[in-house]
Order: sequence, then C-alpha cells, then structure tokens
Amino acid sequence: MLRVGFFLPQIGPAASPGAIVKVAKRAEELKYDSLWATERLLYAVEPQTSYYGGPLPEVYKRVFDPLETLTFAAAHTSRVALGTSVLDIPFYNPVLLARRLTTLDVLSGGRLRVGFGLGWSKDEHDAVGASMKGRGKRATEFIKVLKAIWTTDPCEFHGKFFHLPKSIIQPKPVQKPHPPIYMASFAPQAMKRTAELADGWMPVGVPIDGLRSMMSQIRSMAQSAGRKPADMKLMARYNLSITPKPLGSDRSFFSGTLDQIKDDIKAVKDLGPDELLLDVTFSPDCQTEASFLSYLERIRKLV
Repeated sequence: MLRVGFFLPQIGPAASPGAIVKVAKRAEELKYDSLWATERLLYAVEPQTSYYGGPLPEVYKRVFDPLETLTFAAAHTSRVALGTSVLDIPFYNPVLLARRLTTLDVLSGGRLRVGFGLGWSKDEHDAVGASMKGRGKRATEFIKVLKAIWTTDPCEFHGKFFHLPKSIIQPKPVQKPHPPIYMASFAPQAMKRTAELADGWMPVGVPIDGLRSMMSQIRSMAQSAGRKPADMKLMARYNLSITPKPLGSDRSFFSGTLDQIKDDIKAVKDLGPDELLLDVTFSPDCQTEASFLSYLERIRKLV
C-alpha cells in the first residue's frame, strides 16, 4: 500500500505552535504515514539566485526550524514518522547534526527520516559562510561521517573536508543501522551519490515520465555500486497549488482543483512509489491554520 506524507504548517502565515500540534495530531488520527518539515534560512530582499525564473514565494518570509518543528510534533504524537524534506548539507557540520538527528530519533522512538539536498540559494550559502563550489564532494564525505557516527563505536573519520578523531559518541539512533537517508538529486553525479550512499531518492515536482526515467537510472547506478536496486526507495514529493475552478489542459502537474489533483495522484500511484509526500504550503488557498486542517482531511480522502 502506498504510504502518504503531509507537510506541517512550519513556514508561511499558517505556521504557529498551535497549528503544528493540531495538524500533527489530526494527521496521526487520519492515519497519515509521515509528517515533514522543510529548510529555508532567509528571504533575500534582492536575491542573487533566481527561484525557477520568478520571485521567491512569500511564505519564505516566516520559517520555523525544521528539526525543532519535528521534535515538537514528536512530543505530541506517538506513531507517525517525522522527516526532513530537505536539510541543506552545506549549512551544517556533520558531527553536530548527527547528535541532533540522533536525539530526535531517540526521543521519537525511532520515527526519524532524513532528506538531504545541497541548496540552491547563494544568499543562504553566503549567510552561513558556505561555498557553492565543491558541494557535491563535501556532501559525500558528510554522509559518510554521519554513518560512521551512527554505526560504529568508537567512530572515526578522516577525509579532505571533515576529520573526526577516534571517539565514543552515544547514544546511537533507535533505527538500525541508522535512520533512512534520502537525497534530492537531479544532476548525474548527484544521482550517483544517491545510488551509492542513500536509502532512496526524494525528488520534488518531477512529472511522471521524469520520475520513471530517473529512478531507473538511479537503480541501475545502485546495482553498479554493488547494491540491490530494489532497496532504493522512491519518495515522490509534490507542492500543491489548489484552485477553486478547474485549470486548462496546460495546467502544471499537481495544480488545479482537488478533482484535477486527484488525477495526478492516481498517475503517481500507478508508477508505484514507496511514498507520496504532499505539501499545501505554497497553495494560495492554504495560508491559515483552518485551511491546513481542512486540506489535511480532504486530501486524505483522495489517496
């Protein structure tokens, strides 16, 4: 059966402690499989990097930290999985992040899932003192450091970018060998990194043909790396743009009325992903706590 995830009201006008708790609790009652939080550091007034050729979404002006949001949600739920989609690797130190992620996995009773990306905003990289050059190679070492900390004791790592002296680092995550790791990757080398190091691929907004083709490539790369292709999970994420009236035949994937989006959901389900992640944060029709709760209920009936 297809697993279904929903994004918490963590960014934008709807974001508040009360909304996070209400959505988390109701999602668990409705038997959603997972809850997700995303990364955004700032809203650049004069951005250096284009956002898909347009302005930055207004919702990026108000953002709660993803890990604190998930920890807060964990304290008010007992079953639903809790994931990041995605944390941007260049913004973090792997040793410090390993401790934070481990703590969340332990406090939640083993419910953490970790999605990673490399980020796209030069303004955000500048703000944290991270270079956009060489991000891929640093990301490869970053994941290896996390795995070393999570799976060995004492743990040790010495690479070009990161050095961890032989150390005992406890506790370890509840999940063995470690919480699932997913990568949002599109460039060939990034897809190769996903195939070699991650537990699955977490694309955002990719149409059906692209999903099928790129996932096939990743599984082929996994096989070449000596891994089982079938073990690579597909976590398909879509940002919904819900409208009161139907859009024309040239509408974007996962935009339009709920009936139109239902057709898109069916198309993705037919492809057979392991999980479908749905985010209403960017929909103009979903900018309040009440609208989040409403769509939480209505979307559950579609999947």
